[in-house]
Amino acid sequence: MTMLILDAPTIHTRPPAREVGPLLDLILSGETKSDHYASLPVPRRMRALILRREDEEALRRIPVEARALSRSLHHAEVATPEPDAGEVLVAVMAAGLNFNTIWSALHEPMSPFRYLSQFAQIEPGNAKHNLDYQIIGSDAAGVVVRVGPGVYNCRPGDRVVIHPGVISGTSVAAYRDALHDPDIKAWGFETNFGGLAEFCLVRANQILPKPAHLSWEEAASLPLVNETVYRMLISENGARIRLGESVLIWGATGGLGSLAIQYVLRAGGHPIGVVSSREKARLARALGCEAVIDRSAEGYVFTGPDGRPNMRDMLRFRKKVKALNHGREPEIVFEHTGRETFAASVFVAAHGGRVVTCGSTSGYEHSYDNRYLWMHVKSIIGSHGATYHEAWKANDLVCQGVITPVLSRTYPLSDAIAGVECMRGNRHVGKISVLCLAPREGLGIERPEMRVRIGEDRLSLFSA
Repeated sequence: MTMLILDAPTIHTRPPAREVGPLLDLILSGETKSDHYASLPVPRRMRALILRREDEEALRRIPVEARALSRSLHHAEVATPEPDAGEVLVAVMAAGLNFNTIWSALHEPMSPFRYLSQFAQIEPGNAKHNLDYQIIGSDAAGVVVRVGPGVYNCRPGDRVVIHPGVISGTSVAAYRDALHDPDIKAWGFETNFGGLAEFCLVRANQILPKPAHLSWEEAASLPLVNETVYRMLISENGARIRLGESVLIWGATGGLGSLAIQYVLRAGGHPIGVVSSREKARLARALGCEAVIDRSAEGYVFTGPDGRPNMRDMLRFRKKVKALNHGREPEIVFEHTGRETFAASVFVAAHGGRVVTCGSTSGYEHSYDNRYLWMHVKSIIGSHGATYHEAWKANDLVCQGVITPVLSRTYPLSDAIAGVECMRGNRHVGKISVLCLAPREGLGIERPEMRVRIGEDRLSLFSA
């Protein structure tokens, strides 16, 4: 494959250099000794999936729904970043795709390069992120190859996954709750040097241990969605599910929803999954969600052409939910779909219930009848990512085998754009990963006996 070579101010093409060979051979050997990694050079250049500043003006002239991802996403060879104080360079074996990858490619909700400019102004060391290209991607699994001064929680050779929250080191609010830091950023979305590359650059407080029983691509698929669901449902900062409570889960076989099912079941709750096809209903039940609603088969339309809530279908939906939930309305509604479902979420939640939301994939301008909120003392809880502590706790549940991956597809880095297109078209279930340095699927497993204990059928449920 021929790719762009970015080396300002000129751009030209040539076949990619493969200086990474010796380092990759060491990783594939399973070696973990730090001095062995220190003795090998890190390639000066690397392959990456990028956005280009020069594309922005032309993209803005095209309606969002008509923007082709092939016009904004580019395979390129770029300079490998170097870690400064408090930073870590990771050889990316695999990366995970998320909906923010789509937003980046669409240059929405605002310019990715405006995000980079804002990040560059927070701290002097951030200036290097403000380039004419952005390496995107907010999930990765790989091996530490270099650490900057002052990094003591990891060393070269460590197998890691990445927590995508980037906070200011001097934020007072962050010491109470990192998400209260007004300058918190999503790595690989609002910062540069993300996971869709052969090497990524992160801060030391983004490092988490890789679950030893998972492959590279399985491990890469989990951090962002896993920690997001943990905060939404388990943490004291979210809905804080209690034993015996029921949770209505929209998009129950997507990346977030399929993990939400697992968390509700492990917490002793009763999940009610909403899906959009018979096959997705089968998958939700295979995850252990006995109460499933196929909204396409039922023909629910919660918002009318004028944008107002459709009370007839919301009443019909609530009746269905109660029939599947022993006559009760759900104490918690797990929201991330937004405009199409939010009015129904507020309406169907139990008296005193909680609607916890982390996104709006169908649109972020919501219309709902506020009487069903205030007169029934319900609450709406906004959630966005997780703290480092929450991320660590969520990742530990994966390391124990309590929470399992929901990986359905894996693409090579050279075909990553097809993976993003698949996600944009909602043609997938669970999660999608991208092999960056890993030459094939199934590598990186250090504890095969743990896979036997968990069960390969459970680990590969979504890819079967």
